[in-house]
Amino acid sequence: MYRIQPVQKPYAWGSLDRLQSMFHLGDECGSRELAEMWFSGHRQSPSTVQLPDGSFQEVPTLIRRHPEEMLGENASHLFGPVMPYLFKVISARIPLSLQVHPLDFQARAGFNRENALNIALDAPERSFKDTLAKNEMVVALEPFTAAVGFAPPNVQLRLLASVPHPVAQSMAAILAGNAEALVGLPEAEHRRDILDAMMPLSAITWPESRKRIFRAFATAITAPSESGDGLEAALRGLSERMDPQAYPAIDNALQAARAFPGDPSVLCMLMMNPVRLDEGESVYIPAGTPHAYIHGTAAEIMNNSDNVLRAGMTAKHKDIGNLLHSLNCLPGSPIDPSNTPFGILSTQYLVTYRPHVNEFMLAYGHVDDSSSSWAIVGRLVRRYGELLQRLRPQTLLRQRVQLPRRGPRVLLCTEGAIRCSNAEESVELTQGEAVFIPSSDGRVEIRAAEHHDDGHGSDETGEPHAMSDVGKGSYLLASTPL
Repeated sequence: MYRIQPVQKPYAWGSLDRLQSMFHLGDECGSRELAEMWFSGHRQSPSTVQLPDGSFQEVPTLIRRHPEEMLGENASHLFGPVMPYLFKVISARIPLSLQVHPLDFQARAGFNRENALNIALDAPERSFKDTLAKNEMVVALEPFTAAVGFAPPNVQLRLLASVPHPVAQSMAAILAGNAEALVGLPEAEHRRDILDAMMPLSAITWPESRKRIFRAFATAITAPSESGDGLEAALRGLSERMDPQAYPAIDNALQAARAFPGDPSVLCMLMMNPVRLDEGESVYIPAGTPHAYIHGTAAEIMNNSDNVLRAGMTAKHKDIGNLLHSLNCLPGSPIDPSNTPFGILSTQYLVTYRPHVNEFMLAYGHVDDSSSSWAIVGRLVRRYGELLQRLRPQTLLRQRVQLPRRGPRVLLCTEGAIRCSNAEESVELTQGEAVFIPSSDGRVEIRAAEHHDDGHGSDETGEPHAMSDVGKGSYLLASTPL
């Protein structure tokens, strides 16, 4: 096992204190926003690990030199000598960009095209940082809000039609099939032809209903900035007329409008599924799915890719053409990847999240020497209990769930303190500390740490930190499912 250092990402939408507190950064960040902590084998932002001799090495180098030892035979043969996933902890203080991640063939084509244009990999205008598709999954560490995928068309139409604003009314008319919908917008006479020219080749097989969703979405993200005047006031009026508790998409749109005044793309929030996650709940976002994170702290795991196509709600580079070519316009409910069996391992409580991809899975666990219950598992069992009873015997609720025994793993302590042991060694981790576990280490066991302080020295008065809760800890384990 190797201690691993995360890469800090100070984006403008990040938290002013949440990640700083979790990772005990003190004055290291100053007053800047901190948005993401990457446990990364990505070549653009690699994490470092500490070797047994005390030296440090970047994760991609370590894996390239010892691929089967680090990744295991299966992962090494399937993915090559690279980390299959990118694991992050993110914290959003304000909404971040409305975005889509490309499919694999689009990522390869875009990467090669930008290379041919001699666009530097770290250039702000670069969209494709690598050749990989990017599917991702989020597990909430606290209440977390987002917008993911397209809502049913009747819900989209009802909300947009209720907004007294020209762009919203045009979008609603497009969804309703009104041929005069684009009157009043720039280049109105040819606007529909312009929008249809932005569709991917696959649109030739789309039903008209899906084309209308595309046109309405494209209308918002291509509208000139001046057309967004008065939008926040219109959304505020909508919030007063319609209950945001019944229609949480309204709250998403209003928060986005406050963060990005005059940006017409915030109206896309009214077309999308509002997602509200409590701690331990999750959502899976396949490549091509439009999404925006609104607020909260979560674990995020994805293919080992940094490809992002942005449409709005950002000061960063927008790539609307490539985003629209990647956009999945099929309405559908957000995907929850958490396994239905919630297992209890001795005194360890564990929830696993495994979408149908080979690159990654995630486990969220708790260890407690007092054997008291973990509220997260109780809540999830209540949420899925009826489904479990219909599908499988009740005894499944206490089925043993094994942690992955092979593959590259990253173990992060999120609360308290834990001890991770294999046949050769044992490592204690306190909140914010992590280890990279090579495949060759085999099975590991995670227990509550013994009596300890929190390992972070003194507080600002010079007094030692108080003893943390004895025998308790929570953790995230990122791995491949192979």
